[in-house]
Amino acid sequence: MSRIGKKSITVPEGVTITVGKDNVVTVKGKNGELKQAIDRDITVEVKDGHVYFTRPTDQIRHRAMHGLYRALVANLVKGVTDGFQRKLELIGVGFKAANQGNILDLALGYSHNIIFEVPKELKITTEQLKGQNPIITLEGIDKQLIGQVAAKLRSLRKPEPYKGKGVRYVGEVVRKKAGKAAGK
Repeated sequence: MSRIGKKSITVPEGVTITVGKDNVVTVKGKNGELKQAIDRDITVEVKDGHVYFTRPTDQIRHRAMHGLYRALVANLVKGVTDGFQRKLELIGVGFKAANQGNILDLALGYSHNIIFEVPKELKITTEQLKGQNPIITLEGIDKQLIGQVAAKLRSLRKPEPYKGKGVRYVGEVVRKKAGKAAGK
């Protein structure tokens, strides 16, 4: 990870980055504002449209933190400029998804529908085209929050290994197992 930490982050047009007390980095852009607390050992410096990260020693912990915080701040910059998006696909007979605002109503083969409240920081859309699987799209500026909510939705009905039914990320490959062997 130390090689990632050595790379600087280019600050795009319209984005301001400030380092406050207690080593908290604040990134403001057209989509919003995000904050990230940085370990006290890592030094953050903003100059000439670039953000630089330096570590005090070559200890394993410092090298790991160096790359980690550089990657986290790079995700903040990308989030406030472009945003992030994650799509989930419902595969199974009768699986449905509908939303009203940030309330998601899922029919996943249980005896009851699952009502899931998505955090207000995220925008959720559902689409259900005839002949295709329902798709849930999560959009927002916080990569960590999108990943956490998507993982929670996926955990409601993980893809099973025999038929592949369940909630999965679009493009995710589920390895299928062979069924039980036929009788003699």
